[in-house]
Amino acid sequence: MSFTLLSSPLQGFTDFRFRNAFNELFGGIDTFYSPYIRLNGKLVVKTAYERDILPENNSELEVIPQIMTNDADEFLFVSNYVQKLGYKELNWNLGCPYPMVTKRGMGAGLISEADKIDAILERVHSESDILVSMKMRMGYDDSNEILATLPILDKYPLKNIAIHARIGKQLYKGGVDLIAFQKCIDATKHTLYYNGDITSVNVFRELQERFPTINHWMIGRGLISDPFLPSMIKKDTIEYPENKLALFQQFHDRLYQEYSESLSGPKHLTMKMFHFWEYFSSTFNNPHKTLKKIKKAKSIYKYNAAVKEIFNHEKTIR
Repeated sequence: MSFTLLSSPLQGFTDFRFRNAFNELFGGIDTFYSPYIRLNGKLVVKTAYERDILPENNSELEVIPQIMTNDADEFLFVSNYVQKLGYKELNWNLGCPYPMVTKRGMGAGLISEADKIDAILERVHSESDILVSMKMRMGYDDSNEILATLPILDKYPLKNIAIHARIGKQLYKGGVDLIAFQKCIDATKHTLYYNGDITSVNVFRELQERFPTINHWMIGRGLISDPFLPSMIKKDTIEYPENKLALFQQFHDRLYQEYSESLSGPKHLTMKMFHFWEYFSSTFNNPHKTLKKIKKAKSIYKYNAAVKEIFNHEKTIR
């Protein structure tokens, strides 16, 4: 059975610099979703959002822009905006679990408000010809929330619904709920994409066997923790390439260089790279020790020294 691999957007990580470097060095992802555009009540798209989805910054990629909103006017404004850039699809984020979003009735905090979702989708489909897709959790407080909302979604010609198999208040803690995901499959006519804890080839194989009707699989944090994973899934192998360490270092160095040119000062750069290492470290044989070396680097000089030591002394990575 053929399948498609998609990159789940992670705010602060999977921007166009990351996407282009990943695509060139590792491959395996068929479609990338850009981190969400959020307007905060003003019908103006920030420069950083615009830069991320400009066609010239994504020329070798298939990218789908995403919006975070609970307002139909904002949705329509961004729909028109991305269409002018040549995009035909806009993904609606009802999956973000973080309190700063959900407390404002957006992301996973909106899933239980079926009437509001209905009203927004009705306006968007009557006033725009943008193709709408969804990125959702199974609810915020419990997984029954999405089951109450799916009949509303069935009223509209959505391209697909990507479901992260957790509830919002879990954040990323605890396991995914595969029983609840199966209930979603049984409860909607729409094409579903699976998202959540695809961390190895073996896990992917198990999920494929459990959900044979799913042929679109979305990888989020696993993409950063193990950038080799998508290509290995595509090749159906658990064997890493012989030049794994060299490729990984090349990936790091490219991200470092590009962010050094775009961020304002070494403090911002070291903080940015530290957040990447919170995921990168899991690739190494001793993740705790590796991350500790990065944590101790309080200056850009010490950061570069720590990275050099990690790559010089780590002859293999798992």
